Amino acid sequence: MGGPQSRIVAAAETATTITDTLGRKLVLRRIGALEKLRLFKAVGPQLGQNEPYLAMALLACAVAAIDDLPLPAPANEGQIEMIVQKLGDEGLAAVAAAFQAAQADKRATQDSAKN
Repeated sequence: MGGPQSRIVAAAETATTITDTLGRKLVLRRIGALEKLRLFKAVGPQLGQNEPYLAMALLACAVAAIDDLPLPAPANEGQIEMIVQKLGDEGLAAVAAAFQAAQADKRATQDSAKN
């Protein structure tokens, strides 16, 4: 049975690393059902209805590290805003582009499986 260190190592091995236009290395974590549920709890009921805010919060939640400095998943609105501030427009754009590329790859894989 692995402890916290083994879970961190396992997560790092499956993480995606991208670079934003400022040259920062961003490590992305997988956002699964549980992470989304926790994000909804962190933003609260009012902000959960605000689609632009929720979309930006999702991008921020996906970042596990900036230049090898770990970022824990945000647990409240203040932590979400702190990550958004650290990422800035350049970091958020890089994460959004990575999400779009992953969705395109997923669609291409599904389309090839149908043929």
